[in-house]
Amino acid sequence: MKICNTIEEMRAACRAVRRAGKRLGFVPTMGALHEGHLSLVRAAKAGCDVVAASIFVNPTQFGAGEDLAKYPRRFDRDRELLEREGVELVFAPSAEEMYPAGAVTWVTVEGLSDKLDGRSRPGHFRGVATVVAKLFHVVEPDAAFFGQKDAAQVAVIRRMVRDLNFAVEIVACPIVREADGLAMSSRNAYLDGQQRNQALVLHRSLMRVRKLWESGECAAEKLVAAGLKEIAEEESVRLDYFEIVEADSLEPVERAKSGMVVAVAAFVGTTRLIDNILL
Repeated sequence: MKICNTIEEMRAACRAVRRAGKRLGFVPTMGALHEGHLSLVRAAKAGCDVVAASIFVNPTQFGAGEDLAKYPRRFDRDRELLEREGVELVFAPSAEEMYPAGAVTWVTVEGLSDKLDGRSRPGHFRGVATVVAKLFHVVEPDAAFFGQKDAAQVAVIRRMVRDLNFAVEIVACPIVREADGLAMSSRNAYLDGQQRNQALVLHRSLMRVRKLWESGECAAEKLVAAGLKEIAEEESVRLDYFEIVEADSLEPVERAKSGMVVAVAAFVGTTRLIDNILL
């Protein structure tokens, strides 16, 4: 496994892969890897000849007062996990490498970046879109793999790729969960035992909505009310949003149909967690 710390080095390594006629898959991460990330790597391995991954805690997607400073950084462990999964290339740049002094250019996906997580975290998706665009320019992958847990992020990146004519296939992979339903997240490491139990209410609320929808209820207002009722039963959890939206536009809907996203975000203690299901 080759570790590249500079754009020039990573670009050269990826171009060598493409010159050899091999299909290159890419898994961008912020490190602190868990089974969810590794499922993306395995999907990339299944569909590509060579897999590259990045480990970069992107400062521009964190807002004031968010957890940039304490975000878990476990590079040696992450490197071992990626090597074990057969990743050939790892891009691990510094913030200075990705954002040279005087950089003033941003990528903003209008109309999507202020929905769901973007509404709660102003500027977040500007940071996400900018860093992903940079990574795509460096790696030039044939396919890039993202987790469905970040449903709004997937929608933003798909639109950016379409609008800016990136020659990359975006593959959204299913959410990986713990045995009790908790969606895997690097931020789960912040939770103590009691908070982790409280966090299960996110998954329960989504399951309550799915069950009601499968029984024939399609009115989004009633489905959302059922999810909110479940969340309210865990008094220590503070809701951020609970919505049913179109998967591509992230627009709220009045009638829930197959393929739509039921999305929730909430604070458990000081930790903000997200989850969703596709109907």
